[in-house]
Amino acid sequence: MAQPRLPRPRAKGFTLIELLVAISLMALMAALSWRGLDGMTRAQTQMRQHSDDVLTLQAGLAQWGADLDALATQPNTPNLDWDGRALRLLRRSTAAPGEGLRVVAWSRRLIDGAGQWLRWQSPPVTTRGELQLAWKQAALWGQNPSDEARSREVRVARLDQWQIFYFRDNAWSNPMSSEGAPGTAQTATAALTPDGVRLVLTLSPGQAISGRVTRDWSRPTLGGAK
Repeated sequence: MAQPRLPRPRAKGFTLIELLVAISLMALMAALSWRGLDGMTRAQTQMRQHSDDVLTLQAGLAQWGADLDALATQPNTPNLDWDGRALRLLRRSTAAPGEGLRVVAWSRRLIDGAGQWLRWQSPPVTTRGELQLAWKQAALWGQNPSDEARSREVRVARLDQWQIFYFRDNAWSNPMSSEGAPGTAQTATAALTPDGVRLVLTLSPGQAISGRVTRDWSRPTLGGAK
């Protein structure tokens, strides 16, 4: 007697609709994952840029203080001068004491439409003639720099404006004001280094640190914090 045929089991699989749904879900998950990774990358880039801005500004302010700490004096030669555009100073080398003196200048200039706080430094000077030339070059750099002078400058931070004040006779004053400017009877004392220098920076928006920053420096011989 013939055995009855049993029904063959149907092979289980995915329908076309199920495949399309699964592919759509996978594509959506991939897109969401990519957006998440892109957001993380952008966040890391912004954090790195903010960190670089902070470190650069800190280094610039530290260099500002180091330049003033290293002020040098020479007979009949100014060692600190503010002309409204650039602060020039004469400093000794702390890294290599035997290399001579340097003229350093700080200024603000528009570069590509944005204000930049800049530092300029001369080569080492060992003669009075070299010193006088470097002093003039620093003034020219603050007004209309040449390409050669620009090659010696360093950008520190984006800056909307800045101000300088001197501390003399127990008061802060603008070095270019009538009170701070040397008169006939003041020439001897005005040639001396002020007891303190106040730097007021107005940093441009869009940086890790923006707004007003004040940095006070006092002569190391006076003691106290800078």
